[in-house]
Amino acid sequence: MSDKSIYENLTQLGASTELPDSPENAVLEKVPNPQAGTKYMVRFVSPEFTSLCPLTSAPDFAHLVIDYVPKDFLVESKSLKLFLGSFRNHGAFHEDCTVSIGKRLVDLLDPEWLRIGGYWYPRGGIPIDVFYQTGPAPEEVWIPEQGVQPYRGRG
Repeated sequence: MSDKSIYENLTQLGASTELPDSPENAVLEKVPNPQAGTKYMVRFVSPEFTSLCPLTSAPDFAHLVIDYVPKDFLVESKSLKLFLGSFRNHGAFHEDCTVSIGKRLVDLLDPEWLRIGGYWYPRGGIPIDVFYQTGPAPEEVWIPEQGVQPYRGRG
């Protein structure tokens, strides 16, 4: 796919782009999958994801791992980074943040399969891990473990 006209719809890549003020205002963009018809997995890792507690506005931190098997489209990575960054000033519980990210990507891409692991650091002394996936993983695709260890503190 050397025809650059397929990328004309992108508004953020290659441009100076401000961090969106909320996930609702963030623009997620997609590009055609140059390997459509081939089964493979894509992984994005955001080890320093942040959001806010919706009641106290205290910061929450997570290590996110997003895996998906694309069909016709891929998420454009700069738009994904800006979308994830838009949660920095967004108040929501861990469960809502994690599942909302997964659902937004599913709505955008219509992937064959998607999962997201939200490995949240302790709030009130309790780590909360949140997992969402669209269904069983395709058997014919290598899907490695996410590789994030359970929180152990000083243990």
